[in-house]
Amino acid sequence: MIDLRMVTVTLLATALLGACASPVPRAPEADAGGPFLAPTAVRETQAPDSPPALLAAVRTAEHPGFDRVVFEFGEGAIPGYRVAYLRGPAQDCGSGEEKPVAGGARLEVTLRPANAHTEEGQPTIPFREKPLTLPVLREVERTCDFEAVVTWVVGVSTQQPFRVTELSGPPRLVVDVEH
Repeated sequence: MIDLRMVTVTLLATALLGACASPVPRAPEADAGGPFLAPTAVRETQAPDSPPALLAAVRTAEHPGFDRVVFEFGEGAIPGYRVAYLRGPAQDCGSGEEKPVAGGARLEVTLRPANAHTEEGQPTIPFREKPLTLPVLREVERTCDFEAVVTWVVGVSTQQPFRVTELSGPPRLVVDVEH
């Protein structure tokens, strides 16, 4: 004789264990993107009407056909941004001094309103500059974190097409530079 209660409990336990063992995967960042823009392009969005976004992480990686920089934020919206190649040297926003950044070209990413420090003044990113040895990316360097403006300069080997993508869960601004 089959005990229906035991069958029901067994089926429920199997379903629960299966649900726990196979979580729904997050869409991989490698799937982000659209067409690459000409190196002379400027990609810009207006700042949202919200408190400054808190920059939580800056990551870099190589992908087939492009190198990537990911700017990840805490909860909330992605801040407004401007992404464009600099015509001259990178400059520190506080002193105005030139900031040497490795590579033959510099792609500037300005985020506003945003902060890369806590209310106590502690940096949220453990580095200010990071040398890289990717196919195109040579360095990322923060040149500004002042009055809700955060700027990073991405040193690239040569001026290459780029694209900018917004992702959510968590909020991320992704900058890809074509190989």
